[in-house]
Amino acid sequence: MISILLASYNGEKYIAQQIESVINQTYGDFILYINDDCSTDKTYEIIKDFEAKYPEKIKVTRNEKNSGNAKYNFMKMMLKHKDDYIMLCDQDDVWLESKVEITYNKIRQMENKYGIHTPILVHTDLKIVDEHLATISESLISTVNSDYSKTKLKNEIVQNTLTGCTAMYNRRLADLIKAEPSFMVMHDWWIMLIASAFGKIDYVDKATILYRQHRENVVGVRNMRSLKFVFKFSRNSKAIKQALEDSYRQARTFYNIYGNSLQLKDRKLVKQYAELIDKNKFCRILTVLSIGTVKNGFVRILGQLIYL
Repeated sequence: MISILLASYNGEKYIAQQIESVINQTYGDFILYINDDCSTDKTYEIIKDFEAKYPEKIKVTRNEKNSGNAKYNFMKMMLKHKDDYIMLCDQDDVWLESKVEITYNKIRQMENKYGIHTPILVHTDLKIVDEHLATISESLISTVNSDYSKTKLKNEIVQNTLTGCTAMYNRRLADLIKAEPSFMVMHDWWIMLIASAFGKIDYVDKATILYRQHRENVVGVRNMRSLKFVFKFSRNSKAIKQALEDSYRQARTFYNIYGNSLQLKDRKLVKQYAELIDKNKFCRILTVLSIGTVKNGFVRILGQLIYL
């Protein structure tokens, strides 16, 4: 059985269309769990109506108080659901009808190859669309200019290559989500760290989702190839420095929870990266280059080295 986790909050504008796209999947052996984060619009009424219409397919719960961010709402659900397979679902996208089937087939192939006791995560490409579902780009991967083959821990510790709404992971990986971290940048980055440290990751080079871009996006898409982005990027030093420091803090939290379970070389790498927060610029550059924790893509590497 597949459990699909949808964390909702004030999503009345798009959530019905998203739920319909999940219900209409070609592979139907799943339950859609929706946990509402105290929405103040009509979101809760909408999802309760869907639950009444599809009682065997949709289960709705609601937080007693707002968690403050979608990542905490997702993490609460990820800690609760330890099912055969887990998928994460944003409230404002549209799933293409074979998304579940494609991802499920891939993860079963991985389990046949590596064994059912291996923690496994599979993810896919996305098609970027505007709020009316008009195509902006056929491929998120091409737009953000990222190399999704670089999923070793040394790569993921500094840069997340997972878009959570494309992911499926198995029970073995779910069991490794031990507790809500004291600090994480995003829930999907956290699960990617766990997968890169303890399991296997694979990527399907096919868009399975219409990734809607609109004003209310928590996380949006940036065209890493555009000159406009490079210019804006170069002027936003404060945000770049903060993002790097957040990655150090996240690494420290990861080390505190999983350090004793990591292989020796990975334990050393995570510890060294986490300690960058207390180092000067020169030491940071030397450490990053020596342990190989550099981002992928020229613009990202340039920004990382300049603002370390």
